[in-house]
Amino acid sequence: MQLHELSARAVADAIRRGEFTSEALVRDCLDRIARTEDRIRAWTWLDPDQAIAQARAADRAQADGARLGALHGVPVGIKDIFDTADMPTEYGTVLHQGRRPREDATVVALLRNAGAVIMGKTVTTELAVYAPGKTTNPHDERRTPGGSSSGSAAAVAACMVPLAVGTQTNGSLIRPASYCGVYGFKPSHGAISRHGVLKQSPTLDHVGVFARSVDDVAMLARVLCAWDGKDLDVAPGSVLELPARWEHALPGPPRIAFVKTPLWPQAERIAQEAFVQLAENWSDVVTEVDLPPAFDSALEWHRTIMESDLANSFEDEYARGRDRLSDVLVQMIERGQRYTGVSYSKARDGIVVLQRALERLFAEYDAILTPATQGAAPKGLAATGSPMFCTIWTLCGVPALSMPVLQGEDGMPMGAQLVGRKGHDARLLGVARWLAERERRQAGSVDATQEGGRA
Repeated sequence: MQLHELSARAVADAIRRGEFTSEALVRDCLDRIARTEDRIRAWTWLDPDQAIAQARAADRAQADGARLGALHGVPVGIKDIFDTADMPTEYGTVLHQGRRPREDATVVALLRNAGAVIMGKTVTTELAVYAPGKTTNPHDERRTPGGSSSGSAAAVAACMVPLAVGTQTNGSLIRPASYCGVYGFKPSHGAISRHGVLKQSPTLDHVGVFARSVDDVAMLARVLCAWDGKDLDVAPGSVLELPARWEHALPGPPRIAFVKTPLWPQAERIAQEAFVQLAENWSDVVTEVDLPPAFDSALEWHRTIMESDLANSFEDEYARGRDRLSDVLVQMIERGQRYTGVSYSKARDGIVVLQRALERLFAEYDAILTPATQGAAPKGLAATGSPMFCTIWTLCGVPALSMPVLQGEDGMPMGAQLVGRKGHDARLLGVARWLAERERRQAGSVDATQEGGRA
């Protein structure tokens, strides 16, 4: 196995033990990027010399006996809506071309403090909404990688970097993770600071992570979940503390509710069949549960909040560059300008109704199992696929994670979405780890049986 294929935890531990240097790892990742970037196009800004300089500095610090952070020497990709003081941050639009922030976003600062190598900036959609960037799906270049954190998901899936950060206001973490076949984690609302990140909707905006294992997701999330007074939604009481032994947050076999949601009829047939089979395979821990009727209004409430907030957040871009914005974004902003204060307040009040209903459900279950997307990544690069199966959970601010355990059309990856109780992110990751270990053991048993049959 080559260095770029290793997990984040494996490379972090190996660097600490002196088995190889951060520079060797970064050079191997850069070689991987050089071989694949012309097809996948995951990066909007990448300076190999700068990445190598960061790695060399990490190696010198280790040689000098400096205290090493959790991500010492590990390369991380940064979605191009996070401010970086030493790299451009252009938001995926010509309106901000050449923009150079003066300081790092809080997330970037936390990564640097943990010893991470900031590899470069990954492609986002226009202003992190729906108009696609240049990135393709690593599993099939004819298909979308999803949006808006497309470059981050694709970079991790293609083994360009072991870790990357992204954001979600609707489905921009879970959907590309599902399409690209990696783990994508959206923590509880308010768990990770958004200071220095492009603002769409304070009510809906979340920062999250991509990785190729549950352990790596938790490793990165533990670094980023920290109080920050610059983000008013990151109150001291809301900050998620992922304990060092987070994997023990689940005391026994999980109790999981299989929730189809009112959107189930819009899932592709192959996706429906895959989820029904998955629920049957996990039937000893999974029970099918219906959501209350109030959830039928969730998509409408989310749309009202998101488009109203987009109209406010992108007022300047609309005023000075309407003709340089995509039609889809212009339409969303103009709809947002027409919503009344009453409809906006009603939508915000609806969140409380849904959260109370979920609290009753989570009194009985450790997690919800539900589709991440309608199916596998659609063919074509003109759109990013539908976020509808993510909308409810983003609106409610609960943690969600996409696990790459299913296959759709033509063997393309398809994620199973796990949803947890707000603030109980460690429990959700524990459920995901329990299920991943179970799948691994079952796959090992199948392989052993097949080997025996061939003998």
